[in-house]
Amino acid sequence: MVSKAREKIFEVKNLNLWYGKHKALEDISIDIIKNAITAIIGPSGCGKSTLLRCLNRMNDLIDGVRIEGKIYFEGKDIYAEDTDVVKLRKRVGMIFQQPNPFPMSIYDNVAFGPRLHGVKDRDRLDEIVKTSLEKASLWKEVKNKLNQSALALSGGQQQRLAIARVLAVEPEVILMDEPCSALDPASTQRIEDLMVELKENYTIVIVTHNMQQAARVSDYTAFLLAEENQPARLIEYGETGQIFTNPRDVRTENYITGRFG
Repeated sequence: MVSKAREKIFEVKNLNLWYGKHKALEDISIDIIKNAITAIIGPSGCGKSTLLRCLNRMNDLIDGVRIEGKIYFEGKDIYAEDTDVVKLRKRVGMIFQQPNPFPMSIYDNVAFGPRLHGVKDRDRLDEIVKTSLEKASLWKEVKNKLNQSALALSGGQQQRLAIARVLAVEPEVILMDEPCSALDPASTQRIEDLMVELKENYTIVIVTHNMQQAARVSDYTAFLLAEENQPARLIEYGETGQIFTNPRDVRTENYITGRFG
């Protein structure tokens, strides 16, 4: 199910990353295709989330991180000195492993970002909240309880609320770090269906340990591996069908078939 569009939205070139003296990523180069779902797979601790967080500079929040190389987002180096990181994170939103609703109403959770970015008009906020919840396939379930606490929602609903909260600030890219790992199979199915719907208008990059999930939803797959205390490297990247049925590297085949990891 490869997207027809092959336009690059991210270009990662020779990326290296250190946590203090520990080198976590080595010489990663990858293009992320617009309006497609790219899955990043690999064993635990191989740098998948680290790579994901590089795409919206979330690693900046960690002491001792040092990065070399280039990451271009729509042609502009996001690590350039003049980059507005707040605007970058508005355009490149993030969904985390654990649903993380704010301790406030469902409405205020979704309106939080737009308010932060200067939207004050109540009618406009109402429209953003409704539209974002509709896009996240949550509106029908919560439309009559928008003033209730978001903490009362189920785990799957909370994760869709997190997606609505990201959509409310009109991003171009959605980064997802193991978004279904804490969810039951039915909620996982809802999130997967939602991802496929969203790629019509958004670019999605997902980190997942679930090989079946990567095979089901992604158009492209990147396999990272850190061998024998070495930094993580990109072993193979390509269309998901090719990676899962005819991998070029035996290490990819061994991982996908469960021989390690």
